Amino acid sequence: MKPIHLDGRSLGREQVVAVAWGASVELDEAQMAKVQRAADFLSEQVQHQEPIYGVSTGFGSNADKLLGSRRQRDGLPGRRPNEESLLEELQRNLIVTHAVCVGEPFAAEVVRAMMVIRINTLMRGHSGIRPATLRAMTALLNAGIVPVVPQKGSVGASGDLAPLSHLAIVLLGGGEAFHRGERLSGAEALKRAGLAPVTLSHKEGLALNNGTAQMLATGVLAVAKLDELLETADLAAAMTIDAFAGRLRAFDAHVHELRPHPGQVKTAANLRSLLSGSTLADIDYHLVPRFRTWQPESWKTPVQQALAFDIGWDWVPLTQRHGREKFYLRFQPFRGGKKHQPQDSYSLRCIPQVHGAVRDAIEQAKRVLDIELNAVTDNPLLFPDLAESGGAHRIEDQVVSAGHFHGMPLALAMSYVKAAIPVLASISERRLNKLVDPATNDGLPPFLIGNEDGTESGFMIVQYTAAAIVNDLCSRAHPASVYSIPTSANAEDHVSMGANEARHVLDMTADLARVLGLELYTAAQALDYRRDMINAARDLARSSDAEGFSTKVQGGPATDSPDRATFLAEIENLRLALLSAEDFHAGKAVQAAWTRLRQDIPFMASDRAMDGDVALAVRLAENGELLSAARAAL
Repeated sequence: MKPIHLDGRSLGREQVVAVAWGASVELDEAQMAKVQRAADFLSEQVQHQEPIYGVSTGFGSNADKLLGSRRQRDGLPGRRPNEESLLEELQRNLIVTHAVCVGEPFAAEVVRAMMVIRINTLMRGHSGIRPATLRAMTALLNAGIVPVVPQKGSVGASGDLAPLSHLAIVLLGGGEAFHRGERLSGAEALKRAGLAPVTLSHKEGLALNNGTAQMLATGVLAVAKLDELLETADLAAAMTIDAFAGRLRAFDAHVHELRPHPGQVKTAANLRSLLSGSTLADIDYHLVPRFRTWQPESWKTPVQQALAFDIGWDWVPLTQRHGREKFYLRFQPFRGGKKHQPQDSYSLRCIPQVHGAVRDAIEQAKRVLDIELNAVTDNPLLFPDLAESGGAHRIEDQVVSAGHFHGMPLALAMSYVKAAIPVLASISERRLNKLVDPATNDGLPPFLIGNEDGTESGFMIVQYTAAAIVNDLCSRAHPASVYSIPTSANAEDHVSMGANEARHVLDMTADLARVLGLELYTAAQALDYRRDMINAARDLARSSDAEGFSTKVQGGPATDSPDRATFLAEIENLRLALLSAEDFHAGKAVQAAWTRLRQDIPFMASDRAMDGDVALAVRLAENGELLSAARAAL
């Protein structure tokens, strides 16, 4: 793979993801001249003994402490001489005392994303880092050294101080790192990669650990996953719609022109594409039989007797049609699996509105992430060229203490996404529940299993698992960004908690994938039943006359009733309608995803251990194999 070129201005989310998963980076040499210019400027100001925050002063609430020319501590009993200057000691101490995160380490892809983001922002030339230090960090990344960064410890202002210190400490030969999968001391990892530790100069510690790289890295990786999961959610919804023989007019383009939220319009178009070619969607109501439990006498021919279900309709007697005669001129008087109603439930009909709103939340997050990727987020900010343009009269004009490290733009964007994830999971679970509930599944078997002897649970508990995950997601969706806890003796009296927010979002994507996998698993079972039941009705119409077909219709008049002739004539109309219909199947993309799922998970004709099936279904949703199959079909 070609190295990702970093110039501080053009890093994109896709490039961050590429580096996260192993791509190397290269530095723009023209831009490195600006990095050198800022480092030289800072060194010059230090020689002038100007008071500069974080360079010749302490940090945070210690900002009022000016560094002297010699150590007061050297006179303390037992002190060993220190060859470092106070300016160097300040930067080293900043890193070693701030690397205090706790918890499990971030995955390697998160840490690599943090590293490329930090390198890129330092390339802007407003941070004072030396090119040699920046090249050392780049070498660390390209050598495959992954610093151990525990997940908890950042409050999101002044940036991600603690986790970024865990990154930087390895540059100094401290901390821990992974190298080729082995967890080592930072010094040993550098040694094995043939790299030397770095001694930090003016402001370099602050440049390395003062920024938003953790929350930005986790946000970028989360959004990349959510892009795929949104497409997977549309696919799961489409398979469920086909399993319901649902109604598609709610997805028409001219409908969504009246409320053109971008995500809504895109979702509706995606559903139309996924369901293209379906002969199940928009099927005439009367053609859809409902499930009946298989009985030994259910079928006559050997082919029919191989079916694991029975089917049936109810006839609407003539006496129940008064005032509805016009309706029954258009629709045949049979009640099967589908109710005679012009609209599906919200979990089907409102997919564009719900999935679309989630899409719009993620698009807003992308806008924020894209700005942040090429922003300068440390403090203070250096403007070495400002004096030449006449815009600077004092050092404070060129070394500006500002608040770009504050993570609130990211935190609020992630709060929005964090609230959206349970919404997407919740509507998926509602569709799943609708599939297994005989009161709402439009004539499919209860819990999608035959249960001839009353011993089978079918897909009952799959819905429990989805419900448990949705509840967990909902309980985690409360925004961290609204709970500021001041730090640094109240010098940092408002913080963003954006690191927690973005980390939560990244973690929550895994559970969202699990819910979508469960819906796809359940929808595939329902689709088998729906398709096979309708095609069984069609085959019966082909192999029998009206009298034979009438055995599947309940509520008909007795053989000696004057209404018998009308009853048989109407059954013949139903039989002919089934005969004239083409083979019933799902949309092309849905069918492709179903085929891929069935390669690993067979139809469940009777109860079996489902844990392996569930794990496979979740994996196929997480790794995008079902989505890839659907895309290939399109």
